[in-house]
Amino acid sequence: MKTAVLLAAGEGRRVWPFAEARPKAMLPAANRPLLGHQVDSLLTLGFEHIVIAAGPMHQQITNFFRDVSEVDVRCVGSTEGSAFSLAAAVEEVTEWPLLVLPGDCLLSYDDIAQLAGLMVDSFAGIGVLAVPLGQDSSRDWIGCRVEDGRVTKIAGHPRGGVTHRLAGFVLGRAAWPYVTGNSGVFSSVEVGMMPPLEGYVEMALADWLRAGEVITSVEALQPVVDVDKPWHIMEANALANQWLCDGLGDHQLENGAFIDDSASIEGCVRLGAGSRIGRNVVIQGNVWVGDHTIIDNGAIVHGPTVIGNHCRIENYCYIGGPSTIGDQCVVNHCAELEGVIFDTVYLYHYMEFFGVLGRCTDLGAATVCGTLRFDDGSASWVVNGRRETPRNYANASYIADYCRTGVNAVLMPGCRVGIYSVVGPGVVLRDDVPNRTMVQVEQTLTHKPWGPERYGW
Repeated sequence: MKTAVLLAAGEGRRVWPFAEARPKAMLPAANRPLLGHQVDSLLTLGFEHIVIAAGPMHQQITNFFRDVSEVDVRCVGSTEGSAFSLAAAVEEVTEWPLLVLPGDCLLSYDDIAQLAGLMVDSFAGIGVLAVPLGQDSSRDWIGCRVEDGRVTKIAGHPRGGVTHRLAGFVLGRAAWPYVTGNSGVFSSVEVGMMPPLEGYVEMALADWLRAGEVITSVEALQPVVDVDKPWHIMEANALANQWLCDGLGDHQLENGAFIDDSASIEGCVRLGAGSRIGRNVVIQGNVWVGDHTIIDNGAIVHGPTVIGNHCRIENYCYIGGPSTIGDQCVVNHCAELEGVIFDTVYLYHYMEFFGVLGRCTDLGAATVCGTLRFDDGSASWVVNGRRETPRNYANASYIADYCRTGVNAVLMPGCRVGIYSVVGPGVVLRDDVPNRTMVQVEQTLTHKPWGPERYGW
């Protein structure tokens, strides 16, 4: 019985404010949680036992997979690292080797399949899925150097000397003691570096290398998004939307779906049951639409865009691509959107938003987020105490779940708003708003006499 373990016990501090209301691995990409994408691939590959090592808010994971008999959600609590989460989740393996994936990554089916291809009965060591660093800085990752299909070095956030980062593991029986015997500190670092006292699975791999053993590597065929910071949500959705929409070779209309003759469509559309594209709608690119969703009255939608169930997209609104719209959302009356909105978000009346909006968030009329700086540069961020400038989506705005804005609120590039917070009418927001906070303008009013005498009467 092939077994896989998905690591989903992290607290997600760096992705603030979006892991306040959900496990990080339950963040959506193309309207499906990251864990959902991985489980779909594993089931297709014939895995019969999928263990999810869960931490805070594990009940949400259990609820989501409650009808999937192959999934076993195990709460491992707050451990001191991924190696300890893995060891706590694995009670018994009846068939070695074991497939291990980080639950907060968007991975293609092809890459999971080629990693799983290492799982032959004779495989007793370690195999990895290695992702080329490309433009990424080696200092942002636990990296490895790959030569001739083998890992020759593993280093924690090094200054250089590595070629890839790691996105999944195959562990044989002989390698398992290196996981359970993890030292709890990442010692494979360069001089002057400061690793946390945390037990990483990658440290078990480094110890395995030091023992003179071999680590087999397969290189990722598709991009891999490790959702660790807010802008990675945008990256994961852009990629997942592309994969989903590229699969449309023609229009797909489910039961009761309808496209009005006045609609202009340049691309392919998938319409779910009971969904409708109405009068004077303009579609450019491929668009995937869920069930019972109405797109009507001059709405403009650019692909690759994914729209959920029971939504209303209408009245000359504009959706730029790539965008993701969750279930039960309303985008209405000249609203403009480019980015990701979770379930039950309302956008109305001449507002403009670029970024990520959490569940049940309501933006007041004429709320605007800045996307360009006066210096034409990118906003710098402080994430978990470290300042950095994202390569993508640095100037987007990021608003958590259960938030509101008043009319004419303005969010400058790169602002984040915490959960259960309010940005009041007329506020020009330049800094992050903590969780559970209302920000309002304090106005000074001046009173003086006025009347007909001012006009010569």
